Amino acid sequence: MAEAADIQGTVPSPARRWLRRTASLLAAAPLLAGLLQGATAAPAAASEVASGSRTVDVSLNTLSPSAPVEGDTLTVSGRVTNQSKQAVTNATVDVRVGPRMTSRSEIEAVSNRTGFHPASDPAPLGGSYKVAIPQLAAGLSKEFSLSVPVAKLGLEEDGGVYQLGVSLSGQTPAQSGERVLGIERTFLPYQPEATEKKTQLTYLWPLISSAHVSAETGTDDQQTPVFENDELAAELAPGGRLDHMVTLGKELPVTWVIDPDLLATVDAMTKNYQVKSGTTTVPGRNQAVAERWLDALEKAVVGRKVVALPFADPDIASLAHRGKDVPGSVSHLQPATELAGSTVETILHVKPSTDFSWPVDGAVDPSIMDVATSAGARKVIARSDSFRDDLPYTPTAARPIGGGTTAVVSDAYLSTAFEGDMLPAGNSTLAVQEFLAQTLAVTLEQPDLQRSIVVAPQRMPTTAQAETMANALRGLSAQRWTQSLDLVAASAVKPDPDANTKVPGASRYPQALRKQELPVQAFREMQDTRGALDDFKVILTQPDRVVTPFGNAISREMSTSWRGQAPAASLYRITVQEYLKTLSKGVQLISKSDLTLSGRSATIPVTVQNKLLQGVDHLVLRLTSSNKTRLKLNGDDVAELPVKIGGGHSQSVKFTASANANGPVPMTAQLFTEDGTPYGQPMQFTVKVSEITPTVMLVIAGGVLLLVLAGARMYTQRKRAAARNAEAEAAEENDPEQPSDPTPDTGPESGDPSGAGEKVDR
Repeated sequence: MAEAADIQGTVPSPARRWLRRTASLLAAAPLLAGLLQGATAAPAAASEVASGSRTVDVSLNTLSPSAPVEGDTLTVSGRVTNQSKQAVTNATVDVRVGPRMTSRSEIEAVSNRTGFHPASDPAPLGGSYKVAIPQLAAGLSKEFSLSVPVAKLGLEEDGGVYQLGVSLSGQTPAQSGERVLGIERTFLPYQPEATEKKTQLTYLWPLISSAHVSAETGTDDQQTPVFENDELAAELAPGGRLDHMVTLGKELPVTWVIDPDLLATVDAMTKNYQVKSGTTTVPGRNQAVAERWLDALEKAVVGRKVVALPFADPDIASLAHRGKDVPGSVSHLQPATELAGSTVETILHVKPSTDFSWPVDGAVDPSIMDVATSAGARKVIARSDSFRDDLPYTPTAARPIGGGTTAVVSDAYLSTAFEGDMLPAGNSTLAVQEFLAQTLAVTLEQPDLQRSIVVAPQRMPTTAQAETMANALRGLSAQRWTQSLDLVAASAVKPDPDANTKVPGASRYPQALRKQELPVQAFREMQDTRGALDDFKVILTQPDRVVTPFGNAISREMSTSWRGQAPAASLYRITVQEYLKTLSKGVQLISKSDLTLSGRSATIPVTVQNKLLQGVDHLVLRLTSSNKTRLKLNGDDVAELPVKIGGGHSQSVKFTASANANGPVPMTAQLFTEDGTPYGQPMQFTVKVSEITPTVMLVIAGGVLLLVLAGARMYTQRKRAAARNAEAEAAEENDPEQPSDPTPDTGPESGDPSGAGEKVDR
């Protein structure tokens, strides 16, 4: 932010300047007298002033009203804490007002000042406007409250921004005499009457969270989503961060800036959902919390402007610097933008603006601008510490940068006003007062020229930060020097012709932000996941059941919310990739043992298994013979057959093979998609060919012939034996005493099958 010139139309008169100088000299006279008591003591005294003014910590917890008008009474309350090891005695808490601030840079300088400075800090009001503290022991604190009529503060009638200090003066055993032991400074914006030209102020109210939904879904028809955790419920519950944002935002003049992924996630929580728990999942139990929050948000945005960021709030800068050269990364922005509009409209029933892009911290360079506009954004929310102006005033936010693109340059100082720890009341009060002072200073820079400024705070404010932001906007509710304007209207305001319209070069991009970007490897992993998803979806009969959850998960992988969480981001990407691999392996070839092929032809079966719950199609199984001289498949060394399997089933694909020679033949089975892309891992096995040759046939024929001849010989021998028996019987009848030949012992022939023996090839 360039330093602003003195506030026009508010320079004090010469008489007033002389009175101020005189008062300052009178107030400093006692101190000067003390310093002049001895030249040798002067350096020590100066050191004591610097160190002593931090002996007591002064905290301003409330200042009401934050922007007083004529007739009000200003009440300041807070706490003083003795940070030393010695007691403070005869202490007094005083109010010090002035001088009037003449520029925004002066406000910033006073804000950064620490310790008491006699030359620049005004004298106390004194009188009855002080609080006496007789003793404050070491390490102890004491609360105070004092009230002063605005008329007693010495403020000028035409208003302005004033320094307001609260100090504690007292004594310690180590220091003689009363001196200022602690001081806290803040600002008092005083504008009793509305300015003629009010500054148009646009305040963005972001509803953004981190990724909570995984790529996994249930096996039911509704595809019940599986959450990585149930931590979002705490943010949605009463008192949670996102609950607070909605409760506060509905009463404030803000523009809602929403990540549609948050809406989709909460909407999923209103139904059945599962949450990962170790190696299993458990049912989510926060449907009522999600329904209540979503209902409150839907009512809060009625009639208000809503800006939808691309789905999952992609990190534009990381894409531009690390992902642009990885194929497919930038092209993912367009569908993310299209999904954003439909998601918000479906869930909140309002039509959002989807032509805004918001790089991290509003930091831009030419490559960021190129990527931001590639997805259809025509308005890029930048920041004034990136788009720097060399002007003596704060120019209007909107400015054309060519090619039909408008840079909406938010005010850096106002946008970062509430980034610190706002939980302590003192921090919150100081932040509010400085914010109000800066906005009044903007108006008084050019009181006759109305300008439009935009405030783009941090993406995910804490509960305390959100409350402080709301208090600051409430302080402007009287609209004495500002008036609210939504972001869409602010982007269309007539630009300042003198404002900077040149996009800063790449060398100007903050190194601290560059170090937080997603690495190139992250985008390569996303590319691998996209490629695996493309190969997987073509074989499915219901591809949407896989494409939608994995497409959303890939969008979440490039979310801005991963900044500062590199290990968690890497784990999320790995989890998505591994789950996709698990699903892809659900369609696979079943391993085979080696086969023996006997004969000239046979059938070779290969089994394909589908463990998925949906059918697969558009697959081809290719079987390859490594030696077609021995074994051919359909007359060649390669054969292909289509594969179509229902969910949870297997299919045996049968190939006809013909053998030409004996020996082992290595075979390779591989699934392919119809476009020729290999799917899964190849499966290898060996076919042992054992063909029946002519020599074997001759041997078999010879054996048969021998059997026939043996049978004929046996028949002849039996016939001769029968004839001899007949002759013997006839002779016996003639000679009964002559013994006959013995009868042969022949057992009956068994009809049982022979025992198991060697395999007979057919």
